[in-house]
Amino acid sequence: MAHAFVLFLLFSYIISTHIHACKQTERSSLLSFASTLSSSPLNWTSIDCCRWKGITCDQDGWVTRLLLPSKGLKGGISPFSLANLTHLNLSHNSLYGSLETQFFLSLNQLEILDLSYNHLSGELPLSLPSSSIRTVDLSSNHFFGAIPSSFFQQASNLTSFNVNNNTFTGQLDFSSNLFNGDLAPGLGKCSELQVFRASHNNLSGLLPEDIYNATKLEEIALPFNSLHGAISDKIVNLTNLAILDLSFNHFGASFLSIWGSSPS
Repeated sequence: MAHAFVLFLLFSYIISTHIHACKQTERSSLLSFASTLSSSPLNWTSIDCCRWKGITCDQDGWVTRLLLPSKGLKGGISPFSLANLTHLNLSHNSLYGSLETQFFLSLNQLEILDLSYNHLSGELPLSLPSSSIRTVDLSSNHFFGAIPSSFFQQASNLTSFNVNNNTFTGQLDFSSNLFNGDLAPGLGKCSELQVFRASHNNLSGLLPEDIYNATKLEEIALPFNSLHGAISDKIVNLTNLAILDLSFNHFGASFLSIWGSSPS
């Protein structure tokens, strides 16, 4: 009887220590990512990648979280083949390169993406990868160009999108999403931005004061939200502004809608 009990305990221990053991394909994908880094303090050497720093797995051994903020990572960023990944945080490192469409190909379960405070550059891919994605933070990088109109086509559950402190040009269109809360400061740093649209959301509060520093803006369209307050006198700084549409908000007597052409 005692021997049977010991065997039971041993069997239970073996099961418990292997229930989270990572899949070999997951381990290979993570090692491939680490190999692209020119400077990596990661001590990813053990057999079970579910025990590695920054890695969380589900009970079947699939990697669900890759969280490596502020780890001194340097180098290019490569595609991930982690089909069950829900959280990806590589913020506050020194990663560079562009976000190719291929980077997102297998990330169709992604819910949170944080690549802020790196040295990533180039234009954004055509679309976000997942209908499950809720939070995206690409702020404080070197992205440029226009954000494609198709970028949000799959992101039906998106509630937070931060691209402050980049150099986007052309149009910034966040219309018909589920954004809520105040408009965060940062638009004033988009010195080349010409069009900002975010209609049909749940935005509230005041217009951020620094929006009046984006002097190349030609259009601001924020109808069908819950914005309120007064329009600052600093709007005169926007000498290129031809369209200001704040209709269907809660500005009351301070509502202002300007339609016309930019001054010559």
